[in-house]
Formats: sequence, C-alpha cells, structure tokens
Amino acid sequence: MDLDEILPDVGEFGAYQQLLLWFVLLPGVLPCGFHAYNQLFMAASPPHWCHVPELDALNISHAWARNLSIPAGDRGGFSQCRMFRRNYSRLAAAVEAALEQAPDVDTLPCAHGYAFDYTQYATTVVTEWDMVCDKDYQSTLALVLLALGGLIGNYIFGYLQDSIGRRPAFFIYLFIECAFGIATAFAQDFVTWTAFRIGVGFTVPAIMGTPYVLAIELVGPSKRTAVTILSNIAYSLSLVALAAVVYLVRDWRQLSLATSVPFLCFFLYWWVLPESPRWLLARGRFQEAEAILRLMARVNGRPLPPNYMSQLMRKFQPEKTPLASATPYDPQPEQERSYGVLDLVRTPNLRRKTLIITFIWFTNTSVYVGLSYYAPVLGGDEFLNFFLAGAVELPTYLFLWPAMLRWGRRVALCVSMVVGGTACLATVLVQNDPMVTLVLYCVGKMGISSSFVVVPLMASELYPTVVRGLGMSTSSVVGMLGPICIPLVNYLGSDMLVLPLLVMGSLLLAGGVCSLLLPETLNQHLPQSLEDGERFGRDHMPCCTTRWAPPGAAGRRRPTL
Repeated sequence: MDLDEILPDVGEFGAYQQLLLWFVLLPGVLPCGFHAYNQLFMAASPPHWCHVPELDALNISHAWARNLSIPAGDRGGFSQCRMFRRNYSRLAAAVEAALEQAPDVDTLPCAHGYAFDYTQYATTVVTEWDMVCDKDYQSTLALVLLALGGLIGNYIFGYLQDSIGRRPAFFIYLFIECAFGIATAFAQDFVTWTAFRIGVGFTVPAIMGTPYVLAIELVGPSKRTAVTILSNIAYSLSLVALAAVVYLVRDWRQLSLATSVPFLCFFLYWWVLPESPRWLLARGRFQEAEAILRLMARVNGRPLPPNYMSQLMRKFQPEKTPLASATPYDPQPEQERSYGVLDLVRTPNLRRKTLIITFIWFTNTSVYVGLSYYAPVLGGDEFLNFFLAGAVELPTYLFLWPAMLRWGRRVALCVSMVVGGTACLATVLVQNDPMVTLVLYCVGKMGISSSFVVVPLMASELYPTVVRGLGMSTSSVVGMLGPICIPLVNYLGSDMLVLPLLVMGSLLLAGGVCSLLLPETLNQHLPQSLEDGERFGRDHMPCCTTRWAPPGAAGRRRPTL
C-alpha cells in the first residue's frame, strides 16, 4: 500500500504537515548541529607559552615575562613549547641584564606548565588540562573518538528506527544526547570528558535523521524537495546560532550546558510527534496508520468516509501477488519479516545503487565535516570564520531549490560537488593570499552544502520504505568513516594550510563523477518493497545492470551488455 496514492485524499502538504514541520521537525534538527561542533570551541587552543613561576613575583606584564623567558618561534612570534634555560631567581633582581644575555641562552621544554592568552576564551579543556605541545594530539583524538561514536551509534540506531519506529527512536536519541551533553560539563579530567563526548557523538548523526525521514515520509513527491531544503536550512541556521552561543559563552563548562539543557524541552514533543504512517503501512500496522491518516485529514480539512481503510484494503489487495510477497530474498510477507544490511546488496540493481550512494555519502560527509572543522584554523577571528561557514550555506538554497525542481537531483548533485571540489583544489594556487583562500573556502563550503542537501534526499527516494532507515543509516555509517580521518588530515596539515583542502577537493570531484551513475528520482513514487527498489532505475545504466528475475519466471535472463 503506497502512501503516495493515499496522500491526495488526506492532503499532501496541508496544515497538519506544515504545523508539524515548522514547530517540531525543523527545531528537531538543532541538537545535531550544536553537538556536532561545540567541541571545536570547548577544546580550542588559545596562544600559550611556558609558565615561569619565578617571574610571577615581578610586577611586570605578561609580555615582559614572555620576553624574558620565551625564545622566538620558527615562524615568528614566540615558541609555544620551549623556554630559556636560566636562573630566574637571579633574573628577578636584574631584568635588564637578563635580557642582554638572551642570544646566548639555551632552551628546555616547559618545566612548570603553561601560560595562556585568555583574551578570547575564559577556559577551555586545553587550558584546564594543559593539552598543548606533547599533548596537543589529545584534542584531535577527542574529535576522532566523537566521530567513531557517531559511526557506531548511527549503525545501531538505523536498525532501531526501522524496527521500533521513527517516533520512539527520536526520543531515545534525545535522552542519550542530553544526558551525556550535560554530564560533559562536570568532567574532571580528559579521559572522563572524552568518554562523555563519545556518548554525545553516539547520537549526533542519528538525531537529525529521524526528523528528516519523517518530513520526507509525511509529504507527497512534489513536496519532498521543499521539506529537504527547509530541513537543511534549519541545520545551517543551527550552525549560525551555535556561532552566536560560543561567542557569548567563553567557558567550556557553561558552553556544554548552554548547548544541551535547552533541548530538554523537546521531550514535550512526545504528545505531538506522530509515527510515520508510511512506515506503519509498510509494517502492516493498518489501524495505527488509519488513526494518523484520519488526524491528518481532519486538520487538513479533508473528510474521509468511515470505512476508508477497508476500501483501501480492497483496492490494494488484488495488487498483492504471490510473487510480490515471496521472493528468493523475501520469503515472508513484507510486513512480517525483518530486514538486514544484506537485503541492500542481495539483488544487482539495488546493490549498485547502494554502493554508489554510500561512496557519495562518504565523500560528502568527509568534506562537509572537514570544512566545518577547518573554519577556526583559517586565521583571523575564529568565531567569525565559523559564522561564515554556516552563513554561506544559506544563499545556496535559493539556487538549489529551483535547480532540483527543474533539472533534477542528479544534475544538481554533480554540479554542486564539481564546483565545490574545484574551489578547494584552486586554493593551492593562492595559498600565500589568506583572503583569496578564504573566498575559495567559502565557495567550496557552498558547493558541499548544496550536495549534502541532495544526497540524503536521493537516498531516501532510492531506498525502499521497508529498508529506508536501514539503508540511509548504513550509507551514513560508512560516511562517518570520513569524520574519523578528517581531523587527522587537518592535524597533519598544520604545516601546510591548503593540504586538507586538496584532499577534500579530490574527494568531491570523484563523488561528482559517480553521481551521474544514479537514476533520476524527481517526482517519482517512493519504492515500497525490495522488489520495487530493484525495479526502480534498472534501465538507467544497462551496461552495468544484471537483469534479475524471480524463480518461476520463464527462462534465465542474461546480463544486459
């Protein structure tokens, strides 16, 4: 039973869907943006140098104390991890004489901790636990582990979303994320803090997936582009809002609370957030689906007859053939059996689409997260850079929306990735010009933001309903391998500013080429069963598709060459 054929009776995008979208589903995206990137500022590393306690007794400024004790750095400024080897007790009585000896004095590692510049941050985990110099890898390690938690959690929650439903899954994600987000503020050491951040990362991608999938499944084909664009606008606005929050809250413990506690009010959605009727119909839970459909129809002003569901059952029953309910990979009726990852790759066409979607998702996740992580290290004001990284996404939707409606998803995806990849690669030509590098970075961010809108939409339209959550979570899980590696690329690229941009640009170009291998999904009905998913787009690339026929079909079809 296809919900797309039922929605005209209850309203494809009526008052019910609009109220739910604006007041529940779009705000439900905010926790993902806040918790995905607040760690960049909790673990910010301000300028620092060796602390010399003997100079504390002198009534001199930080600059004077630094001149006395810190040698020049390799790239100008002052060394962050070395100090002069001096008798500072004696120097305290003869400051001027000590300065004259500076060229002939040896250096040694910081022996008494570090002094930090607190101009921009009141405290960060870096300043509190001295995560600099020989421990500067710890902030990168924490980002890697955050992404690793997201990879594991996304895989688990994909099964959860398809097995128990979209609605209960969302509140499970929300509880875990808020609990660990609040606990982060009370961590007393790096190990405990990292453990709590892994708990937060466990739900970061998944908590955005449920509102997004619900928005897609509650509207008709002609409105899927609109709700996709609106969901991504909400996500971009969450980054802009986060930039404002981190600008106002400079203490990392208060920042953890400020980006977690407000989302406790989302538990009030328990009384208004519905289950996906599309998922209920696919699982054979017709009475529950009918209750939601009647509510939708009533709010949308579409009266339904008392025996509406019975009429639908009689209408769709003849379409259910033995072949549709029992195939070699589907021995049970659709609503009775359980599904696994192997169902995504068991048949040739669905396998091809799954592999291509997964690779493109990997490139998009890697580059989107990588560029967002990269914003604070571009130089200049970190808060302004992060604000721009979120704000430049918003204008892209003005062009992307009509482009997706006129030229389709495939062309929009390819052009976005190629433009973004070319801009990132071009930074190697202007790496000595910070302003031009910033402009190219913004163009690259606009390109990846556009493609990151299209990828989940295409995936949701290509995966069948019975495995849609599982398929999207599987592709997203593989995509989460990127954020595990990207912090390491940024860390290794600290000596060459454009190295991460070159890596990310190459990934985008490769993904853009692969996007042309997918079928167009604009205004197509969502596939419901695995058999629908196998049929959809089978003739798009006949040279790469093996014709599959269920047992009992006359003869064996050979691969199309």
